Amino acid sequence: MQVHSLGYKTDLIFPAFDGQITDRGDYLVIKTPSNPSFFWGNFLLFASPPGEGDFHRWLEIFTEEIGKPPETIHLAIGWDSPQDEAGIIQPFIDHGFHLDRMVVLSAKRGDLVDQAPPNFVIRQLQSDEDWAQGIENQVICREPIFGESAYRVFRQGQAKRYQAMADAGYGTWFGAFAGNRLVGDLGIFCSADLARYQSVQTHPDYRRQGIASALVHQAALYAFEHHAVETIVIVAEEDSPAQRLYLGAGFNFVEYQMGVWKADEK
Repeated sequence: MQVHSLGYKTDLIFPAFDGQITDRGDYLVIKTPSNPSFFWGNFLLFASPPGEGDFHRWLEIFTEEIGKPPETIHLAIGWDSPQDEAGIIQPFIDHGFHLDRMVVLSAKRGDLVDQAPPNFVIRQLQSDEDWAQGIENQVICREPIFGESAYRVFRQGQAKRYQAMADAGYGTWFGAFAGNRLVGDLGIFCSADLARYQSVQTHPDYRRQGIASALVHQAALYAFEHHAVETIVIVAEEDSPAQRLYLGAGFNFVEYQMGVWKADEK
């Protein structure tokens, strides 16, 4: 199955490094054995939006390919439809699924808008303490729907992946520091001519001070200078502050990215 969506194509950079991607013809099976609690690291990607009768069929396939409770605590299914085609999603909504309708933005080097430097130091994470602070910042900035302890386990698994990818030369993780305290962070990782951001977060006590904009800009310069990529990709919720920030940094709308997910009630 050929993936057309720039969002999903760059999502696959990560399982291609340390996970499993299995092509079943009309769908892909993506698994991250090292982090089974990662919803969008353990999911199905179909070639087309859901049609009539796909709700039950797709759930059966997910159970067969990914698993079911208690071993698997979630369901996550996407479809390769950059043109904002939702398909027949009401059965998913009726059964408690969340619809992710994201905007995919991209930038080339000439698109970047210079950002005023904040009163913080922007640098790559280096020490174990740096990475530990990054994990804690991500946990603090999590969505309220996610419990703290489970989310920390998830972020610890993600950090191990990102550290391994950085060590292997795929990219790096940046932090914004006030003294020795990390107050914002993000990752950027590359494959061929594409780069993808990961988890742009600013500590709640330090927002609206230009930290995220500076992080995004510095990470972009790093990717263009050190990895010779042509296009950098970032994903955000539609009409969100994050989307407006990225547009202000020089990114342009490319497409939509859609999927549904549901966490086990327990």
